[in-house]
Amino acid sequence: MADQLNNALTILRRKQVEQETGLSRSTIYARIKLGTFPAPIQLGPRCVGWRRCAIDDFLANPAGYRVAEASACA
Repeated sequence: MADQLNNALTILRRKQVEQETGLSRSTIYARIKLGTFPAPIQLGPRCVGWRRCAIDDFLANPAGYRVAEASACA
């Protein structure tokens, strides 16, 4: 239970997302546009991050991931 809450609250920055997914910056943003990668959340005027649980959902099935079908993070 504590791990689920921690995953829902953990924010990854772009470099961390690139390392965990193996995707480049341009590929991440291209896939966001296509709806096949989780959208970032705005952290500040020029700062974004991704919820750990959203990235975990993506990593569970990268080829079949769709934003509309993705489970919502707690």
